[in-house]
Amino acid sequence: MSPDLPDLTFTDDALSRYSRHILLPEIGALGQARLRDSSVLIIGAGGLGSPVGLYLAAAGVGRIGIVDDDHVELSNLQRQILFETGDVGQGKADRAVSRLSALNPEIEIVPHPERVTEENLPDLVRAYDLVCDGSDNFPTRYAVADCCWALGKTLVSGAVQRFDGTLSTFVPGRGRPCYRCLMPDAEQSEALSCGQAGIFGAVTGVIGSLMAIEALKELLSLGQGLSGRVLVWSALNASFRSFDLPPDPECACCGGER
Repeated sequence: MSPDLPDLTFTDDALSRYSRHILLPEIGALGQARLRDSSVLIIGAGGLGSPVGLYLAAAGVGRIGIVDDDHVELSNLQRQILFETGDVGQGKADRAVSRLSALNPEIEIVPHPERVTEENLPDLVRAYDLVCDGSDNFPTRYAVADCCWALGKTLVSGAVQRFDGTLSTFVPGRGRPCYRCLMPDAEQSEALSCGQAGIFGAVTGVIGSLMAIEALKELLSLGQGLSGRVLVWSALNASFRSFDLPPDPECACCGGER
């Protein structure tokens, strides 16, 4: 077999589990093998990280890391569908591993029960092919985005508040925008948390599912991604819209590369 091609050997159980993917000509056995050989780091096991983790695990991504140092609270259960009432008080990362491993025991789920910092991010990000950021505060989003850009890792980033959600993908490279091209000023990027502003629970399911779709598309080099575009969804208006995101030549993160 060519060293550039993944091993196309599947067990009977794997063929049955992934049969609906393999039936798709755009994916097939080769694409499913590539997913098996891929890895994704999920920042935050909350409202967004829950559907991302569930769909990536179900899709057969071979190694999934979950970064979260928080514990399950009763108020989380309205939207964080990885957890159930009996999980209240337990660590999110460990409970996520248990739930995702039960969904798909054929893949590896790695818990990272730690708070994201500028110091630990490089080692975390280097160990995975792609990062999905579902964090709920701007300092973490900036730190994750800057680290992914510096290390050349594709970032799928989602955000939600009240009845709305946004999504984009940031692929490092000359001529492409980074997260700071979208949100350049941390002081002007302050937003209320879900605990302050509220969140319509199923909104996190929509945006988290879209994040999983975009991550899988990037891993499979499938279709048109969201690099250079931002997708916005309004639950109250039942509407999607998107706008182009040009690179900012004055961007503090990536402007010097152009």
